[in-house]
Amino acid sequence: MGPLSGLKVIELAGIGPGPFCAMMLADMGAEVIRVDRKGAGGGHKFDIMSRNRRSVAFDLKKPESVEAVLRLVEKADALQEGFRPGVTERLGLGPDTCLARNPKLVYGRMTGWGQDGPLAQAAGHDLNYIALSGALGAIGPAGAKPVPPLNLVGDFGGGAMYLAFGMVCALLEAQRSGKGQVVDAAMVDGAASLMSMFFAFTASGAWKEQRGANLLDGGAHFYDTYECADGKYVALGSIEPQFYALLREKAGLTDPAFDAQMDRDAWPSLKAKVTAVMKTKTRAEWTAIMEGTDVCFAPVLSITEVKSHPHNAARNTIISIAGVDQPAPAPRFSRTVPATPTPPSRAGSDTIAVLGDWGFSADEIQKLEALQAI
Repeated sequence: MGPLSGLKVIELAGIGPGPFCAMMLADMGAEVIRVDRKGAGGGHKFDIMSRNRRSVAFDLKKPESVEAVLRLVEKADALQEGFRPGVTERLGLGPDTCLARNPKLVYGRMTGWGQDGPLAQAAGHDLNYIALSGALGAIGPAGAKPVPPLNLVGDFGGGAMYLAFGMVCALLEAQRSGKGQVVDAAMVDGAASLMSMFFAFTASGAWKEQRGANLLDGGAHFYDTYECADGKYVALGSIEPQFYALLREKAGLTDPAFDAQMDRDAWPSLKAKVTAVMKTKTRAEWTAIMEGTDVCFAPVLSITEVKSHPHNAARNTIISIAGVDQPAPAPRFSRTVPATPTPPSRAGSDTIAVLGDWGFSADEIQKLEALQAI
């Protein structure tokens, strides 16, 4: 089930964006086998990003284990890894070795800085990668320091999602050419790509480099979050003139000063006025007035509130697996509907079953067990 049903993917287990990419592929129906190191932990029910795939565990210091993984590679359509450049080569599982065993293989690699360049071997985290991409410097309130947008922009947006996209692109091409290739997904590249519109705005002179001074960064009084009387927040995004007019009507913004919607010089004073108005009612009261209208309004929900919102509940945006609430697979398909994800597997819990399914004989499996390679 799912649009990627029939594809076989090897995931060399990592952290953060690696499992998220594998989860995306598995959620869409690909058979993803996670290769864990022998003795690794993980796989508990709260390990959401490890859902929907089986796990095999190898002692990759043993040549027999490396050879076993290469046997799996021979039958796979793709492999993904998220280590520093050169690590898989040292393990004996680099792209040249794997492509020699399976010339049609798509070999997906994800790092922060990329496979080459002056910083390729340096350590880093999401915050560092998005700093270099220009994204971090554009996020934050006026007159204050840049604000980390969780690790959504680098790890998951610029890294995992670009790796998944790149691998699917390469898989489609491999179906035509019969040849595999290496996909180099760097978080700094992906984060910069996500900034495409803002590079365009900057080039055209429509974007100021000061934080909190622009249309989409909280500078405008009609595109920001506001505190309500109960200390909770709402989000307003009334950019278009007709939506802005409706915001004024619903919020009672009758002051003629609000006529100058796009006067940047007026934004600070108008924001102060909107701030005062929004504090006159609770979040629930503003929601009753504005939600579902063309104001472009939404209450700012906490993570634990998301599931119970009527819209999310109607679409089953949040599902429960093994008693753990988590986001459902996305996007949605009209015909090749993905199956409900299965709970995470403990590291190595599926080793014997997977090896058998992928062509290892019982004798071969017993030999690997005797060598303590699995």
